[in-house]
Amino acid sequence: MNGFTLGTPTLVCRWRIYDKRLPMEHRHIRALSARVVNGAPVSVELAAWVKQHVEWTLADGAQANPNGVLMIAVDEEGRAAMSLGSYRPLERVAANDLLLRAQSSWREAEQTGVSPEDLWVVRGDALVWGTSPEFAPSGASSLIDDLARTLGMPVKRDEDLLASCAQRGIDADEVFLVSDEHGVVPSSNFAGQRSTKFAASYQKLLSADRLRLGA
Repeated sequence: MNGFTLGTPTLVCRWRIYDKRLPMEHRHIRALSARVVNGAPVSVELAAWVKQHVEWTLADGAQANPNGVLMIAVDEEGRAAMSLGSYRPLERVAANDLLLRAQSSWREAEQTGVSPEDLWVVRGDALVWGTSPEFAPSGASSLIDDLARTLGMPVKRDEDLLASCAQRGIDADEVFLVSDEHGVVPSSNFAGQRSTKFAASYQKLLSADRLRLGA
């Protein structure tokens, strides 16, 4: 676009793509629509613009990075741009590293209403999701919430989880991060059967032909 310049981004979404497709497209668009940018809800026009470009141009544009990251940026004047980049897995995945990422995303959610990365923990037979009832779920966390309930695992939202882990240490059997960009990331020092199963199930859902299961 000749003459187009994007200003300082006030909202950036990073969504993982697979085989030149955007799994969970409807979940991501729904989470985008729930966000607040520059003090106002994301417009119907912006959400429609993103959806149109994902459906019409993503496959051609992702030739160089078929399994990369789709980035949507909105600046302070409401102008938006999309770009594609390569994917880099997380290098540090200890529980405290995942906690730091979740804390950063929490601060983002206080401004936008959606946290792109959430900390989840396993305690006994239950899952605890470190989110606030005031936040709308990200695409990835909404999928894990639904998957857990399908498997018969109760899910509890706990807005004090992050503060508790930071102040008193990790009190859980397992810890994992759920991220729009990185999927399900079990911690290296609090991993276990359930978090590993969620990671495998998530990967299977994204890579299978039955992607609409995650819609």
